[in-house]
Order: sequence, then structure tokens, then C-alpha cells
Amino acid sequence: MHAMQYAVTLPADYDMGIIRERVRSKGHLLDGYEGLGLKAYGMRERGVDGSPVNQYAPFYLWAAPEAMNRFLLGDGFRGVVRDFGRPVVQHWRGLLHRPGPAAGAVPRAYTRRTEILPEDADLATVVAKAAAEQEELASSDGVHSAVVALDPRHWELIRFTLWADAATDVPPSAGDRFQVLHLSAPGIAGLGAGRQW
Repeated sequence: MHAMQYAVTLPADYDMGIIRERVRSKGHLLDGYEGLGLKAYGMRERGVDGSPVNQYAPFYLWAAPEAMNRFLLGDGFRGVVRDFGRPVVQHWRGLLHRPGPAAGAVPRAYTRRTEILPEDADLATVVAKAAAEQEELASSDGVHSAVVALDPRHWELIRFTLWADAATDVPPSAGDRFQVLHLSAPGIAGLGAGRQW
């Protein structure tokens, strides 16, 4: 499993209705994309849920790395580059994917929490602790799914959680909050369940 995200930060006065319409008209195009576990079409608005910026920030979980490569070199990402310029694409090695009690619901939000691992940290201990915490979170009502992933280039750990209801489920400590405008999940079963090391 590979996690991937790019974020397009937009002007403070940008009409976020343009992003909503973009997802409404094009989001379904990845509903059957081979090798894609899921794509959460995320957005946040300046001044809403504590966001300092307007941002379009889809988050992907890939069941097959070849599919991620095909997407980045294909028409879908070419459209992002044409409309917004070429964003930095972050990617992480997937370490844990756990479906939650709300896995059958359509998620309305996702959160992302990033942690830079100190140079003197024992990696196995830190990762095991993060995985245990996400496993516990994944058992909470309202959780669609929970993920832990690692970028070994920058030694960055990320916790990604999909939530069924943005208004009632998401605790403030969960991290940066994004509204999910659409979820494409053609290969979610291929992501596995549990630790991946």
C-alpha cells in the first residue's frame, strides 16, 4: 500500500464552488480505476474548522504502485497540472490500514496528522506506538478507516483517518481537517486490514 497526497493552495478569495463543481463533474472518473484503493477528494476552506487556507488536497491509498505511476503520468494528473500547475506530490509507504465501524458509510471528512521522527528515536518503537493508537482509533464510532504511513526520506510519519460525519465524529486532536467531497474506492479491499510490516 502506498499513500499519496498533493495540495493545491488557492487564494484567500478563491471561489471554492469551483472545486466543488470540479469534483462533482470529474470525481466519478476514478470510481473504477484499477489499482486504486481509495481517493478522498479533500478540500478545506479558509476560516472553516480552523483552516488558515483555501486548499484542494486529495488523498490517495494505492493498492498497486504501478497504478500510482500510471496516474501520475496519465491524463488525470495532467489535468491537475494544466489547471493549477504541477504540485509537489508527497508519498509514503503504507504501514497500517484498518477499516472502522463506519466503513460502509460515505465519509464526510478526513484528518491528517504529521509527525517528524526525531533523529534519536527508535523507529520500531515509535511506529508500533502510532500503529497501536490508530488501531484503537479505528474502533471508534464514526471512523470509516485509519491509516499509518511513513516517508523514510524525511522520516515523517502520517496518520490519516476518514470520518463518517465531520460535525460529530472528529475530535480536535485528530489533525488537520478536510471536507470529503467524493470518495472513489474501487480497490479498498486490496488495501488489506492491519499492519503491513
